[in-house]
Amino acid sequence: MIPTKRMPQHTEFLNGTYNYPAKPRNQWELGIKGGTSTISGDVRAWIPTGGFGLHVRKAFGYVFSMRLEYDWLNEKGLNFSPSDGFRANPVLSQIYTAPGGGLLQNTIYYNYKTNTQELSVQGVITLNNIRFHKGKTGVNFYGFGGIAGMTYAARYNALDANGQPYDFTKVPTANYSNKKDALKYLKDNVLDDSWETQAQRDPLSPKLGDKPFRVAFVFGGGVQFKLSNRWNIAVEDKVSLPKADLLDGQQYQENYGNGNVGGIALTGDKDAYNFFSVGLNYNLGSKSVEPLWWLNPLDYAYSEIRKPKLMIMPKPILPDADGDGVTDQFDQEQTPQGCPVDTHGVSRDTDGDGVPDCKDKELVTPTICQPVDADGVGKCPCPDTSCYAGLMAKSAEAGCDTKLGALPSVTFTGKSVSLSKDNMSLLASVGARMRNNPECKVVVVGYCNSTKQEQQLSWDRVNAAINYLVEKEGISADRFIFQYGQEGGDCNTVDLRGAASGEEGPNTVPAPHPNLRKTK
Repeated sequence: MIPTKRMPQHTEFLNGTYNYPAKPRNQWELGIKGGTSTISGDVRAWIPTGGFGLHVRKAFGYVFSMRLEYDWLNEKGLNFSPSDGFRANPVLSQIYTAPGGGLLQNTIYYNYKTNTQELSVQGVITLNNIRFHKGKTGVNFYGFGGIAGMTYAARYNALDANGQPYDFTKVPTANYSNKKDALKYLKDNVLDDSWETQAQRDPLSPKLGDKPFRVAFVFGGGVQFKLSNRWNIAVEDKVSLPKADLLDGQQYQENYGNGNVGGIALTGDKDAYNFFSVGLNYNLGSKSVEPLWWLNPLDYAYSEIRKPKLMIMPKPILPDADGDGVTDQFDQEQTPQGCPVDTHGVSRDTDGDGVPDCKDKELVTPTICQPVDADGVGKCPCPDTSCYAGLMAKSAEAGCDTKLGALPSVTFTGKSVSLSKDNMSLLASVGARMRNNPECKVVVVGYCNSTKQEQQLSWDRVNAAINYLVEKEGISADRFIFQYGQEGGDCNTVDLRGAASGEEGPNTVPAPHPNLRKTK
């Protein structure tokens, strides 16, 4: 289906004056997704937590599309090893400092909970829809990358239910080297789920509302599984790289060696976060089209090569030894040059007197005047022999509008383009006259052109009349002159008339509006 603004290109393509068809209509994609999100930062162990996203996607070609996506994510982390770098953290160092000075304890266990919101614009590259040896596929692999604006809000679980700092000195030191046991002990015996303390933030970072705002680069990949032309399921993984080091509330990482705690290292590394999701996508728009990334553009070209409908093919050249216009395969007579013949290649004998028209000096001899002599002249007396010459000259000079006489008109009902039995009978009589006058062409005329629908309906009806004469009556297609959308006639009528002397015109015309074509 071609949109109106691209119809001129499509018409030129159908006419053979432009090499490329117009890009078809295609659908937008609307998607919702859910999954798990994690932060890669300075806290050693992360806990997968939930998140969701929404996106809208539009194709700009068969390979490239754009996507606008919003994601709301939660991330958690809990360090399974104790850390003494909290002394450099302006928030945690105050919490774990005794009222009279000095630290309450030498090590603590880092933890965080962060809410991240991200709005991104992504360019999406489809990897496998252009296939040279197979049709379009129901599985679609893609990669994407783009830029995003994101905000984050990190919090610590630093205080117990009584508002006092946690006492991490009770955690058995044997758990330092056993990640699973350490995390379980901390969750079951030490920590609650309050997340009451705002984490350290960069004071120089720009804000959106009360949350730090950062620009991030995003990239990832995924695969879609087609359920129908409307629905598909997608599995994908997206990585975001903001220029921020406090997504997990920490910018210092411990130096660990041989299972021992010690030293503070300012890493300088920026945090990153990941969103692994499963989504359900819906295609918006007309049911008869799909998003371009589901289509193989070679399908159209290969179908045209295999079974041409629009391809301009060279006109076949068939042998005709006597040059009478009937190929040798069907020619029943080697006709002398210049003699008109019927559809079987036999010399025409209009009056049936046994003398071919090309040798008959009396073209129409009444039956009562036959038999005739060798020149085709009958026995009826003629006051002046010049009457024969005048009769022949008049016949030779007459145009096809005179030779064929008045031809019938074909009438249609309503918006139909189908021929009734009466119309078929009328066209059969036209076919008989054309076979008796093989040198004559017929002009087929349709009327009305005030709207696109009228133009296409006029074209369809003219085309139906010509197709019947060609396919059912055996008349060559190049003996017609195709005219549609003319003025001064009945919209439901197609007129036929013999072509005037010297009158020429095309025998086929491209449909003006192919998307409005009718078959019944």
